[in-house]
Amino acid sequence: MDKQTENKKVFLEIVHQLRQLIQVEQIQSGGKLPSERVLSERLGVGRSSVREALRSLELLGLIETRHGGGTFLATTHNHQLVEVLSMFILDNEKSKKDVELTRQIHEKEAIRVITCTEVLRTLPVWDSYFVKLEIDGAVNCRDVLREILITSGNRLSLKIWFQLVAYDGDRLNRLSMEEEKLIIQTMLKSMQLGYEKEALQAYEKWMETV
Repeated sequence: MDKQTENKKVFLEIVHQLRQLIQVEQIQSGGKLPSERVLSERLGVGRSSVREALRSLELLGLIETRHGGGTFLATTHNHQLVEVLSMFILDNEKSKKDVELTRQIHEKEAIRVITCTEVLRTLPVWDSYFVKLEIDGAVNCRDVLREILITSGNRLSLKIWFQLVAYDGDRLNRLSMEEEKLIIQTMLKSMQLGYEKEALQAYEKWMETV
């Protein structure tokens, strides 16, 4: 098992144990969670691993960190995301497909925003990918999708996307294959021209090859 996979496994186990702790101790919305040191001892993992897990949960809106005050369970509305996290990320193989589809929802919406916004679809970054594809013959799949999310301008969607990629991003963190080159070029050119339907069709075809 490589280090990235091992880190992901540790992270998911910490999140799972945190959820159990919240249920067993009946910590309510706004209730204070144990300190990093206590969590580290009770969960049997390093403090740095606990810290990373808490940071990710904070990005998801599940917990709130108050300077000098500790870490607290978020509001009732956000607390419901604990169930979502458990149901769609931790439980079974089907959940992995759900995470992938949810990630793609954010990517497709970002593509729609860009194709419908002239100032975004005419940015020089898209031409730079054409050059890279011609010179190098490939691009990093995750880099292209990240640029699309960043360009769309929805910071919340970007934060959620980063978390989804943490669970589902292994296949994306690679160079594109030769057969993907034309598909990616078609997607980028359609975005530049404002052809939403064609851009999304190319994107979906691309995801089938990943």
